[in-house]
Amino acid sequence: MKRVALMLAILTTAAPGVHAEPAPAWPDTYLGRVEAMAVMQDLNARLLASRSATATLEAWCGAHGMAEPARLAAELQRGLDKPASPETRARLAVGPDTPLRYRRVRLACGDHILSEADNWYVPDRLTPAMNRSLETTDTPFGRAVQALAPTRQTVASEALWQPLPGGWDQAPEPAATCGALAIPAQLFRHRAVLFTGERMPFAEVVETYGSAILDFSRPVRPSDPACTPSPAR
Repeated sequence: MKRVALMLAILTTAAPGVHAEPAPAWPDTYLGRVEAMAVMQDLNARLLASRSATATLEAWCGAHGMAEPARLAAELQRGLDKPASPETRARLAVGPDTPLRYRRVRLACGDHILSEADNWYVPDRLTPAMNRSLETTDTPFGRAVQALAPTRQTVASEALWQPLPGGWDQAPEPAATCGALAIPAQLFRHRAVLFTGERMPFAEVVETYGSAILDFSRPVRPSDPACTPSPAR
């Protein structure tokens, strides 16, 4: 646990607002894994507490210097269809014959694809202008419907990757490989229902957040002691 204390000391003493040199990869060390987990948990908590995933990702992109300007764009995957499950229809308070529309997008900030989203929505609960925007443009869903003053209710939150195994805080420190940390393509997933300001459900979204959320320049950290060559005698 000494290494955790060392990492926390480094993080709390780093000068705010200083532009750091880029770190080419996350190190596969105990400290590197703890830091990656902390960053993932930070964004996860922000998303779960937010009214708009679009706004939260855009703010994340800007705060981490990932693009200039930091503006989220939706890459619409056209020609796809995926029927809504009975559970989704129940959460949207619609019957089996009520028309729903399906939309799949990749949300990118600059060159970074931060998430992929599957969205089922009730077109009759949106304005004609909103429907046109969603059908014909790459506008992110949250931006297209913002006039509804939407709120989110999380249905499920699933971790798809953990940098450290369960019980890591009570386990012996694993050996460092001193190479680059292998980060999978998908990190965590949320399922949420969106409501209008009058608490009418109008959409359900499944958002899968990818490894690009960690693709930002980080302050240079001191080398992990386990990866520092012993001085010659």
